[in-house]
Amino acid sequence: MTEFSDTARAATEAVRDLFPPTPLQRNVHLSERFGADIWLKREDLSPVRSYKIRGAFNAMRKVLAQAPEKRKFVCASAGNHAQGVAFVCAHFGVEGTIFMPVTTPEQKIMKTRRFGGGAVTIELTGDFFDDTLAAAKAYCQQTGAHFLSPFDDPDVIEGQASVAVELLDDMGAVPDRLILPVGGGGLSAGMLSYFHAVGAETKVTLVEPVGGPSLTAALRIGAPQTIEITDTFVDGAAVARIGDRTFEVLKSVAPADVLLAPENRICVTIQEMLNGEGIVLEPAGALALDVLEDLRPQIAGQTVVCVTSGGNFDFERLPEVKERAMNWQGLKKYFILRLPQRPGALRDFLDLLGTDDNITRFEYLKKNSRNFGSVLIGIETSDAANFPSLFERVNGRGFTFRDVTDDEVLADFLI
Repeated sequence: MTEFSDTARAATEAVRDLFPPTPLQRNVHLSERFGADIWLKREDLSPVRSYKIRGAFNAMRKVLAQAPEKRKFVCASAGNHAQGVAFVCAHFGVEGTIFMPVTTPEQKIMKTRRFGGGAVTIELTGDFFDDTLAAAKAYCQQTGAHFLSPFDDPDVIEGQASVAVELLDDMGAVPDRLILPVGGGGLSAGMLSYFHAVGAETKVTLVEPVGGPSLTAALRIGAPQTIEITDTFVDGAAVARIGDRTFEVLKSVAPADVLLAPENRICVTIQEMLNGEGIVLEPAGALALDVLEDLRPQIAGQTVVCVTSGGNFDFERLPEVKERAMNWQGLKKYFILRLPQRPGALRDFLDLLGTDDNITRFEYLKKNSRNFGSVLIGIETSDAANFPSLFERVNGRGFTFRDVTDDEVLADFLI
């Protein structure tokens, strides 16, 4: 046992003041599907529906132990970290100021305010997170408040390690494989540090979203670097720069053990867990489950633990999730049809649709000439194999069309 294992266990015991251990549950459906013994560490069932409360609690607990006069805490976050900090401020009876971008959805603001009650003040500032973060740090300099980092802080990392303490205590053994999501690296750095400290050897797979692979980029050059976020859908893990402290732990991870999960495929996973298992996961919370298919040959017969890191899902996003899931499965396409401006032309096109093809979008864009007009059409079907035959029939009847489903520029503008 090392000093880290002792302090991580102390953090675990202390957090019992807030909530009992989150469940470690064997998932029958996933186990049968992948021929493995698959368990879920349900961090989506914490009081704030994510593991972030652990690091926030441990960091604030240690600050107050060392300097009881510290009564003001600050964070910058639009998501789970904000809610965790708010909850912990209310618990300790201290003043919290939470900076959020002005673009933060009202649902997240309301949840943060509810967890914090009268203990927190929410400041909406900046169109982008970098502006919000700068404002939060400037406020700390002006007021002497303590800034609570979302991940790049040793006490936060130590607090997140409590997930590993509970996991090993509950399982009573070391799993063959541990699958973790990665954003800033606080959860993975904490859990890997604890596993190493107690000599628990396991195969570790880390997962990032394709649109925000900050750990992958850092491993490539051997140091953290700021990357461009190309897709913000997985907002809980799409981090532009891995933490300096967290990377010190994660730099020994082999690049081959860091997998990238496509955002549209994650939507399929979210739907499957919601509809099949009744488990509500946010995009980052589904990362560990999403790569099981990629690992199918390696995990056969193994005991696997996936950390479902969060369940703060805004149900207003369901239409987007469905749209992106169908795109990944090839069940929905958009195309621009050049439609002749003559009586019966539309009927001729509709007659080409199969019995399982449904038009979900139909919009005249403009007339290119007196004889033709451009139409944006969205079609859903029950089997991706239906589209090639549909396109063959459309071509055979002389209609001109362009598939714009995967054209990012046109899709963003038109769809």
